[in-house]
Amino acid sequence: MTFDTAIVQFKPHKGDVAANLAKLRAIFAQFLAGPAPLPHLIVLPEAALTGYFLEGGVYELSFSADAFAAKLDAEWRAAGGTTAIDIVCGFYENREGTYHNSALYATIGGAAPRVVHVHRKMFLPTYGVFDEDRFLSRGRHLGVFPTPFGTAAILICEDAWHSIMPTIAALKGARLIIIPSASPGRGLAGSGMLESVERWRETLTLTASEHGVYVLYAGLTGFEGGKGMSGSSCIVSPRGEVLESLDELTVAILRAPLDAAEVDLARATLPLLGDLSAVLPDLWFDDALPLPRTVTDAAGR
Repeated sequence: MTFDTAIVQFKPHKGDVAANLAKLRAIFAQFLAGPAPLPHLIVLPEAALTGYFLEGGVYELSFSADAFAAKLDAEWRAAGGTTAIDIVCGFYENREGTYHNSALYATIGGAAPRVVHVHRKMFLPTYGVFDEDRFLSRGRHLGVFPTPFGTAAILICEDAWHSIMPTIAALKGARLIIIPSASPGRGLAGSGMLESVERWRETLTLTASEHGVYVLYAGLTGFEGGKGMSGSSCIVSPRGEVLESLDELTVAILRAPLDAAEVDLARATLPLLGDLSAVLPDLWFDDALPLPRTVTDAAGR
């Protein structure tokens, strides 16, 4: 079975939720107008409907997960959507007075919007141009969840730069890793590509090939306070091949079908994930690792 996906490389009006929702409604209308069939899943970037560099503004522009899903659902219906569709979108979350950089996976357009999963960013960059840890609380759990394609996980931007994160997601059963991102462009590589984009591509292709997973990377584009977001959304196969990609500044929709059988074949021909599952207990319970003392092995040691 193929699973049709669409990544929306989005350029928000910073801090203007109403304007960004109107832009999203127009994008929904574009999907509904065809001629291509509706995707099963639409993915938007990190902080897509507010912009990323908000600092203390996150408190006024944050929502509960249910309220945010309701806003997405309302725009889908306003655009003329009458069938259910899945969506991933980054947002600033107010979780009963605790604020997170989050992304949700929700089903909209059905009888009522349904939040399937919320991932709260665990690695909050607070260096260089970044200041997340001053205004936000980090997430404390990496979960996986069911989708029509199979088990999936969400990582937000820097989460994916720590290789242990996609590894744990894959060990928990993820066959699809979705990465909403708002990454400022930096440097210039020898290839002519931005250095930060080249690093992202290396990270994403290695993540996909090592674990036999599809990777959907949705990058924010545009400029905020003189800082250019690097866009460069892409879809990577379980063999580490970039199937489709966009450049840094394009505001566009990227589409590709995912084939669940490709995950099985990739893992069969390069069984690195299976090998890791077998060796992991020996690595995890190595006495030289600085693990919390509450971690014990099967014998209770």
